[in-house]
Amino acid sequence: MRKPWTVLLVSLVLAALGAVATGAAPASAAQAPPLRLMPLGDSITWGVGSSTGDGYRGPLWNALAADGRSADFVGTGRNGSMADPDNEGHSGYRIDQIAALADASLTRYRPNVVTLEIGTNDLNGNYQVPTATARLKSLVDRITAAAPDATVLVASLIVSTSPGEEQYRSAYNQAVPGIVNSAQAAGKHVGYVDMSSLTTADLADALHPNDAGYRKMADAFHRGIQAADNAGWLRNPAPAAAPVHSGIAGKCLDINGAGTADGTSVQIWSCGGSANQLWSAYTDGTLRSLGKCLDAAGAGTGNGTKVQTWACTGGANQVWQPYNGGYRNPVSGRCLDDPNYSGTDGTQLQLWDCNGGANQQWTALVAG
Repeated sequence: MRKPWTVLLVSLVLAALGAVATGAAPASAAQAPPLRLMPLGDSITWGVGSSTGDGYRGPLWNALAADGRSADFVGTGRNGSMADPDNEGHSGYRIDQIAALADASLTRYRPNVVTLEIGTNDLNGNYQVPTATARLKSLVDRITAAAPDATVLVASLIVSTSPGEEQYRSAYNQAVPGIVNSAQAAGKHVGYVDMSSLTTADLADALHPNDAGYRKMADAFHRGIQAADNAGWLRNPAPAAAPVHSGIAGKCLDINGAGTADGTSVQIWSCGGSANQLWSAYTDGTLRSLGKCLDAAGAGTGNGTKVQTWACTGGANQVWQPYNGGYRNPVSGRCLDDPNYSGTDGTQLQLWDCNGGANQQWTALVAG
């Protein structure tokens, strides 16, 4: 019987062959889309144990360059001697800690590829091990919600010599392909990357690869990117998220407290450039930030309907069209409005009859 990860790889190859059979060239045969790639994870992503600090990121960047592919690595951290050391690796972080920062980072950078290696610290620290794979699934769902146009490559955990981790690693790794399969069944571009080629000879210490081990990791992620490309998953990076400025001077469209819960109010606030003031316009007419959509509460259409963030549903109450210098919700025919021209931070926005006033003027974003 084939292992699940083998079936996944075969399915990607067959998808590419099917494109050839129907006369459509796979992406690798056409001009390859540039990559805006976010390496996401813990100290292994950061590069602990490598002689340069580049970890797998350096040899992966070199492999992509050898393919002739333009790649921009993104993230809030910079580590290593490589020319593009940006990454979202955080030493010591568990799955839940990566989940806590993922929305803001994905909103800011809007990558079209995410390479994810996470879970080592959960297992090694014996942190809620029975729920580790459920938390991984939740994290994958969170990433695909915040970056729905990205390909997410989920790696198995590498070998270690830590008894604490090793007693749990096999069961954890066996669950990862099922998480990937579930995401694919939901129409998401999530792939599995097998790291079983690393052995204890590829370790610099109990948990981290040496240079040879990181090269093996880079090769595995490289194969994952190639398979995703051949399956037609990769698209040109979308326009970066940007602030939406109000016609009221110095004020921006803002998510209250950078909250990610459904029903968090959307308000006017002094512009500061934080992630909860960064928005992306999508081709389906939604405005998105922190993995959520700008939403007319309760599908309301009347004057005074409050505006909030909510999980993206495809509902008409989450569609916003540029109109007369602002944004109009077409199902209600009403505009995104700052009540009474308020300049007070924290004033919740609403729907109101379109009038072209400064309190309904908002910077238009390019959809992508």
